[in-house]
Amino acid sequence: MKTSLMVCNDPIGIFDSGLGGISIANAITHRLPNEKLVYIADSAHAPYGDKSDHFIYTRCRHMVDFLIKHNAKMIIVACNTATLSCIDKLRQEYTLPFVGVEPGIKPAILSTKSGKVGVLATKSSLNSEKYQKLATSLAADKDVFNQACIGLVEQIEKLDFDSADTKLLLKKYIAPLLLKGADQLVLGCTHYPFVYKQIAEIVGDRANIIDTSESVATQAIKIATKVGLSNTIKPTTEIYSSLLNDKMHDQIKTLWNTNSISIYPLN
Repeated sequence: MKTSLMVCNDPIGIFDSGLGGISIANAITHRLPNEKLVYIADSAHAPYGDKSDHFIYTRCRHMVDFLIKHNAKMIIVACNTATLSCIDKLRQEYTLPFVGVEPGIKPAILSTKSGKVGVLATKSSLNSEKYQKLATSLAADKDVFNQACIGLVEQIEKLDFDSADTKLLLKKYIAPLLLKGADQLVLGCTHYPFVYKQIAEIVGDRANIIDTSESVATQAIKIATKVGLSNTIKPTTEIYSSLLNDKMHDQIKTLWNTNSISIYPLN
């Protein structure tokens, strides 16, 4: 006997330190077009990479409480730094399901032929205890080279994808990893897929680029299916930003893959 899927029209909640999590939101929207999303961009405090764990946890709690008030049925922590910093605490404190984002070290380790893997991420992500344990447990006899990409999130938040400054930063961070022989390059921040093309131009055929956005979306969809999928027709996505001005409006509309969005300030 075929079991019918549960129906729940409550939204999927997503938050990030800024606009990077839109890469995951786009993947979810593409595969679940009937799902309503409520997205929070904490751009007034981006990037989280240079913030303390206490600060990140305080901001995350604020956004989780906001999403719960908007009846989120599940929450995606669409930020590597926040996931590594405090998702375990959030899961202990709240009862609804959470999906986090972690650097794709495991697929990189499994795919490497040179035995050398490069990870591009924020300083805070790379310095977190959880990341260090993850990298150590998976590395085995492989070499994992970490590269903190200071300033890159800020360039992406400004949509400076093709600017000379952005390309210079990318070359600065990627070149040493390639020189060390890394044949797998992990994008350890949800902002970085927005400069995938620019990264690919630098890397060429010397390394494989691993973007975890699709895998995170897959995990989110599995949980959403258990909680209950929406049957809403053409839902409108609500976007809240802690830094809202005309420029931010343009940035959001440029990155989002749908016109059915409403943008509000985050109080």
